[in-house]
Amino acid sequence: MEREAGSQGSSKQAGQRSSSNSMEMKALIGLLLLVGCHGVSSVIHSLKFFKTASSGVSNFPEFVSVAMVDELQIHYYDSNSQKVEVKQSWMDQDPREELERDTRILQGQQQRFKANIEKLKQRFNQTGGAHIVQQMYGCEWDDEDDTTDGYDQHGYDGEDFLVLDLKNLRWIAPTPQAVITKLRLDQNRADLEYRKNYINKECVDWLKKFLAYGKSTLQRTERPEVSLLQRSPSSPVVCHATGFYPDRVVVFWRRDGEELYEHVDHGEVLPNPDGTFQVSVDLDLASVPREDWRRYECAVQLKGIEDISTRLDPALVRTNWGRGGGNDITTIIIIIIAVLAAAVAAAAAAGVVVYKKRNCSHSSSGNSEELNPAPEAEPLNTDSFRVRLSPSLLVLQKFF
Repeated sequence: MEREAGSQGSSKQAGQRSSSNSMEMKALIGLLLLVGCHGVSSVIHSLKFFKTASSGVSNFPEFVSVAMVDELQIHYYDSNSQKVEVKQSWMDQDPREELERDTRILQGQQQRFKANIEKLKQRFNQTGGAHIVQQMYGCEWDDEDDTTDGYDQHGYDGEDFLVLDLKNLRWIAPTPQAVITKLRLDQNRADLEYRKNYINKECVDWLKKFLAYGKSTLQRTERPEVSLLQRSPSSPVVCHATGFYPDRVVVFWRRDGEELYEHVDHGEVLPNPDGTFQVSVDLDLASVPREDWRRYECAVQLKGIEDISTRLDPALVRTNWGRGGGNDITTIIIIIIAVLAAAVAAAAAAGVVVYKKRNCSHSSSGNSEELNPAPEAEPLNTDSFRVRLSPSLLVLQKFF
């Protein structure tokens, strides 16, 4: 499941995403939400890899590699243990020799990533201090229409460094120091085609294999618990759904049976420590008389279960100001905060230092890829892009 450098040139991997706004946008958002309501039968599965190398960071391994299926960690390696650890019991179905091979590959990557940090420090005219190189790559598969997607993104010190534009088969350099590497890699058309094939097929094949291994866990359905919360009399009412699986849930507010798009704030789906998920959707009722609240309801849709509708009955709203159902929401808020903290901790454990996201579509106009290449003290080792697939692992090697 890792990638390894060959002695000569061929490679693999991929990446991208985007956003928008205005009056017509409300209609579009409404349409998307309606599509979402009817699209809950589709589940998008993912296989993701995160690699982080660091220099000058105390109490953190110099190199960490993590593999995840549907947001569940399946493999972990770091430079302290020097071996791959299986994180899910169902991954024991993978042959032992594959795990040993992964370990050898990652031990080699560890040294190459470390060397590339030193080369990047030269390129950015840096000496001491803490520095971090990251790589995130993977694929997604829609189990309903069989479509696939993927990405390959590289970062240095909290900023995007290189992004693979899978659609146009080219590398994007968001920073001038990356242009010289981008130009070199763009010349290798065979490598770009190979990456496209890897993202769209090979990676998806491994994903389906791992989904079969963990079918009882990854393809289960767990019904959400739905609560209505309000922090203070002037606060929005929150529809909080938790404990559901998979994460492809649709939560929205309705009034008199009609879906609402205004005064509604959709939160992110967050992981719970037990592998399930939670999400909150706020509704601002500041201008709505309390006696009209019963016209509103929160609807939750999840593949494999009947829709859940919860009427906005003031008596059922959990508060921490002594009204409604008399339930204290402080405990629930603490749980939500704990989940956020756990998510951050998990990211750190995975070696994923969250770096500032830019528009990954990076249009060709106004892009730093058009700037003059930065002078290069020493060429980065582009073998790190080279990939070889073994019968049961995708081998990702050195980054540069």
